[in-house]
Amino acid sequence: MQYRKLGKAGMNVSEIGFGAWAIGGSWGPQNEQDSVAALHKALDLGVNFIDTAAGYGNGKSEKIIAEVLKSRKEKIVVATKTPPVAGHWPPSPYDDMDERYPEKYLRENVEERLRNLQTDCLDVLQLHTWTRAWNRNPRPFEILRKLQAEGKIRAIGVSTPEQDQNSVIDLMRGGWIDTVQVIYNIFEQEPAAELLPVAQETNVGIIVRVVFDEGSLTGKFTPDTKFADADFRNGYFEGDRLERAIKRADKVKAEIADTGLLLPQVAIKFALMHPAVSTVIPGIRNVAQAEANSAVSDLAPLSDATMAKLREQYWLRAFWYGGKS
Repeated sequence: MQYRKLGKAGMNVSEIGFGAWAIGGSWGPQNEQDSVAALHKALDLGVNFIDTAAGYGNGKSEKIIAEVLKSRKEKIVVATKTPPVAGHWPPSPYDDMDERYPEKYLRENVEERLRNLQTDCLDVLQLHTWTRAWNRNPRPFEILRKLQAEGKIRAIGVSTPEQDQNSVIDLMRGGWIDTVQVIYNIFEQEPAAELLPVAQETNVGIIVRVVFDEGSLTGKFTPDTKFADADFRNGYFEGDRLERAIKRADKVKAEIADTGLLLPQVAIKFALMHPAVSTVIPGIRNVAQAEANSAVSDLAPLSDATMAKLREQYWLRAFWYGGKS
């Protein structure tokens, strides 16, 4: 396992992290014994960064992580997230930040994160979503800085809103945040235009999520794939989205046929090739996934020729142009 600095947060983190959404729920049935075994296997293989959130099973993911870590001696960095008060997701441009992230609520939520994770200081606390409408005077981050000064939080971050990831660039330039969690993968390459370079300039740690495009870039889906009723992916791949994603993934597989690598290996390695990236957090829900994802760290870098072909797979799926599907 290789390690990188989490930007100005200063922590050394494994470049492959543990995405802990699935072990909390929302991805179909999950056996808790499998979750515990997956966490232990990942830690055995050198993973020392885990990403979770309040909303992953209403704290269930955090509680499982805390119980596992009680039996481990290694220093593990855990990043969690606080959502806004219930309302529009992502926040509307017309939402009042003081109503969605009020100080009393933030303090109470941070205390709940501390209890669930059985710690007196959170390694990384991220606001789970944002809107650029709040950038002129981002008061929630002032509150988090108070909590940081009080010893409740080591590093402060934000998870990008899916439809407007660039909305957090002003926060980086303004020195408000230590980390950013961003969607960056073979299909979604827009962060390479500005967000990732600004992260390098400002020494903000980058946590990459959705590296497999919610599973399509593992190559395991077929047109007959069905998801459980409670599975988040029913919405993500609704309509013709699954069929289109499978066709695009097949194109990527054709482009990497000469590398001898599997599609999920290339998907992870693609994100790690950008120097701004600190860690990639693929979702892990069993031992096999922990082993497969962790092993990617020790693979050789992708060649310039392969990267050039992968950059051509940038997919503007939400627009009529540039999206040959």
